This record gives sequence, C-alpha cells and structure tokens, in this order.
Amino acid sequence: MATSKEEKIPSKSKALVVAAIDFGTMYSGYAFSLTQDWKKPYTFTWYGGNAPSYKNPTVLLLDSNQEFVAFGYDAEDQYSKLTAKKVHEEYYYFQRFKMILHQDLGVKKDILCTDELETKKLPASMVFAHCIRYLKDHLLTEIKKSFPRITKDEIDYVLTVPAIWGERAKRFMREAAKEAGIKERLIIALEPEAASIYCQHLTKDNEQNSSVLGQLGVGEKYMVVDLGGGTADITVHQQCEDHTLEEIVPASGGPWGGKSVDDRFIGFLEDISGPESMVKYKEKYMYDFLDIHRQFEVTKRSITPEKTGNVSIRIPLSFVQFCKNNRKVKNCPAAIEESPHKGVVQYDAGKLKWTVDYFKQIFFKETIDSIVGHIEKLLKDAKISDTKAILMVGGFSECKLVQQAIIEKCTGKKVIIPIDAGLAVVKGAVYFGHDPKAISRRVAMYTYGIQTWPEFKPTLHPISKKYEIDGKSRCKDVFFPIVRKGEKIPVGLSKPQIFRPLFEKGSMLHCSVYISDEEDPKYIDEFGCELLGTLEVPLLNHDPANVEVEETLYFGETELRVTARDLSTNKAIDFTFDIL
Repeated sequence: MATSKEEKIPSKSKALVVAAIDFGTMYSGYAFSLTQDWKKPYTFTWYGGNAPSYKNPTVLLLDSNQEFVAFGYDAEDQYSKLTAKKVHEEYYYFQRFKMILHQDLGVKKDILCTDELETKKLPASMVFAHCIRYLKDHLLTEIKKSFPRITKDEIDYVLTVPAIWGERAKRFMREAAKEAGIKERLIIALEPEAASIYCQHLTKDNEQNSSVLGQLGVGEKYMVVDLGGGTADITVHQQCEDHTLEEIVPASGGPWGGKSVDDRFIGFLEDISGPESMVKYKEKYMYDFLDIHRQFEVTKRSITPEKTGNVSIRIPLSFVQFCKNNRKVKNCPAAIEESPHKGVVQYDAGKLKWTVDYFKQIFFKETIDSIVGHIEKLLKDAKISDTKAILMVGGFSECKLVQQAIIEKCTGKKVIIPIDAGLAVVKGAVYFGHDPKAISRRVAMYTYGIQTWPEFKPTLHPISKKYEIDGKSRCKDVFFPIVRKGEKIPVGLSKPQIFRPLFEKGSMLHCSVYISDEEDPKYIDEFGCELLGTLEVPLLNHDPANVEVEETLYFGETELRVTARDLSTNKAIDFTFDIL
C-alpha cells in the first residue's frame, strides 16, 4: 500500500532512467521514469484513428526488400494508401502476430510470421525485432528531447510478456530485443505482476496515502485479471508485511483477449461469403477489407450493457459482389439466407444490420464466458477462495460488457478497475524495473527437473529402462525433480547440481532440463513431460574422468537462469543453454 514513508524508497536501478516497452497483440507503447523520481512515469501520446492514444497499433509495414517502412498508425495509413492504389502486394504487412508465441512448446528460433495477405512469410524474430527497434528508437528520441544529457547507455530496459507464457516464449522475446539493439540491461516483466505493482502505488482520488488497493490489508488476497489484446492473464497476489507481493497460485488464462472478438467477426463474414473465403477477399480487395475491419472496431467499442436497438456496418460493394460470386447466389440477402445467421442479420441499403443483443451474442459471449468461467473455477480453489477483490487491468478490461459480467458473477468480491487500466501494465513495468524484488515469491507453473541415469535396480525400475554404459547398468530417462509444480519459490532460489560426464571419453557434458505438468513425474518420456533445453559444457581443457561441474538453476525470477562453474578451480565456465 502506498504510504508517505513508502514514497521515499529509492530506486534499486543503477541507471539514470528505466524504460518499459509494452509489446501487445493489438497495441504497444512505452513509458519511462528517472531514478530520482521513479514513481512519475512519462508516456507518449500517439495520434491516429479517432482520438489521441497512449498506445500505437502493433502493425508493421516492410517493403519488398523486407526493409522497415512504418509502424503503428503510420503503417495502417500507408498500407491503406497502397491498397487503394493496388500496389500493396509486394509489401509485407503484419498485425496481430504476437499470439504465435502463445503455444510455448511450439516456439522455435525459426518460427515464421504470416503477413496479412497470407501469401508471404518472414522469420518471426525479424518481425518482432523490427517492432521493438522502432519502439526503442522512438523512446530514445523522446528521452533526448526532454533530457538531452542522458545517453542510451544510462537506460535500463523492461520488456513485458504475459505471465502464462513459458520459458521459450520469454527467451524468444529477449533474443528479439537483442536483435533490436537492446543487448544488455534488459529484464522481463510479467504483465499482471506489473499491473499489480502499479496499483499498489496508484493513489485513489489524489489521496497521497491511499492506494486503489488501500482497503486490503497485509495477507489479504486479490486476483489480478489482465485482459489484453491477445490473452487473459490471471493470477492472485497478497501483500506481505515488507510491502512486497507474493503470488499464491501460478498464472493461468487463455486466448481470450480483444483479438478473439475480432476473430469471430472474420468468422461471421466467412459464414456469409463462404468457408475460408476471407483469404481470397483480402487478396483482391484489401483496401475494402481494412475498411470493414475499421468499422467493426468502432461499432464494437460502442456496445455497452445498456445499449439496445440495432447496430449496422456499411459493407463495400466489392464484398456484396464477392458473396454473390463465391456463394453463387443472386444477391447478399440470399447469401445471408444460406448462413447460420438467417433471419437475424439483415442487409439493407449497403449495410449489415443486427440487433445489439445478437451482436453481443455472436461476437462477445464466448470470450466473456471463457474469462468468467475461468475466474469462477479458480475461486473454487481452497487456496484462493478467500480472495477479497478482483483487479481488472489491460485494454480489454475497459470493455463494459466484460466488467458487467465479472461484477455480476463474482458477487461478494470487490471489483477494482483503475482509471488508466490500459496503462497499468506499462507503468507498472517501469516500477518493476526500479524495484525487481517487488514480487518476493512466485509459484512454479511446472515441475522442473533434469534427466539422470542412476544405477539400475530391478525392484525399482522397469526392464525397458535398463541401459549399459561403460559396463555399468543404468536406468535411462529418469526425471529428477528440482522444483515441483505449485511450489512457492522465493526470488533467486538457487538449486545447484553436481554433474560428471556419463561417458569416460566424452568431449561435452550434457544436462537436459525438462518440464512437466505433473507434480511428481517419474520418467522424461511420460505424458506431460517436455524437453525445455539442454545445457552443454565443453570439456576440451578437462579430463572427462575427473571433471566435476556445478550447474545451478535459479528459480523464482521472471525467467529461468543458469550458471556453471568448475569445482576444481571454482571458476565460472562457458556453456550454452539453448531452449529455442
């Protein structure tokens, strides 16, 4: 809780500035603050769309040579002009691509991003790096304007990621940031944690000593519901006596952000024009497709719980003609008659019309039901059933329909929605950069362990696991747990393990790190176990028969960290730990 005493706490950063980049699925932005006055973050106002905004659309435009052209509103405007002239096909236009990292185990360094036309692909690392580089350079320009003496080497960076992402996705973002020029002095912040930290300091109604969470005492729990463009990211925190925050259950959630509403609109258009038809439509009429999407964006923002009557969206003639040709019908009403929306959607005077109730049902209901259902399921857990409040943050949390649903379903819980809910993550990420130990304990999302080869014991191990190595019977594939799923972990918890080469003539010491969805896995090939990565230590200057290496895994931070040292010299040694 914010107190006058707390205001005097100095920044833990050794830099002059801490800057945070909030890389979102739909919108991105940044904020920064000086270490001498760290609780006053600066943000930038972007101009585009219908009103000024503290966020810029996460949209990237590259030319035919894959060189940067524009980002954000500027990219939208330039691409719209290119499509109007029908000279856009050689360009690369990317939007809503962050979600390719949502399936963590499928994230590899060579994963590809598909452009909006769905005809071209580029390495995702290049696409992400272009975006981060633009935001970093724009940030540096703004810092220079206000503080010309500050150099780029006097800045610590923070990059936000969803808490439900795994180690691979977080590593991918770190590598993309390196490619964008942020090679050092970078920490990863988990989005709901950042928002929670921000709201601990955010004062209520300009009262200096009362935070928006001020009514919650030490030890009382509150749920953080971070609803962004791509994901719903949900966790539960409680405040400790030292004013740090403790995570009570692992972060969880799903792909229930604002993008899921947009995806259903695309599905609706395909219901009318034909299965998988929008890819063809975009190829021929990208300018009109962008226009339809912009209109939907405006219309969906106008939907509130109180709104009744009808809503409509103007449809270009190209879409009407496309429906006729693709469906082989005489007009657009006939295409609607062949769709699941027969009788409830009308086409009249160049517009598609719905009742507000039907609009809510087909575009919002499934997403909102998923969010609310997940919250209700979590609150049945005995560890958090006594949660006092629900803190809603993130851009999609500003949707009145979502707010109403959570308030109605979560009776007995105080629902808190900060005024600047959409900026809570980026501003909180700045605070986290100044005080990385603001979160003192986290809960393990997986069981982490290593592959070991113990002596084979017939009474303990199945015969199928028996393996002969240098004349000794070993049991292969044994999962040795280091940290178990659900375990509370203090920040920086170190787990050292001593390793010796398995083969007497080996030139490389290998240590495979695995994760499991189960609390007590026995073997690495069980269902739910996955190889996270392999730590490799070269033994070129060592005698494999005598070398001992201490490899230490550090848990409880926002990323898994690994070190290695030679026990004979007590010196750090080179190693690689590639998880992508």
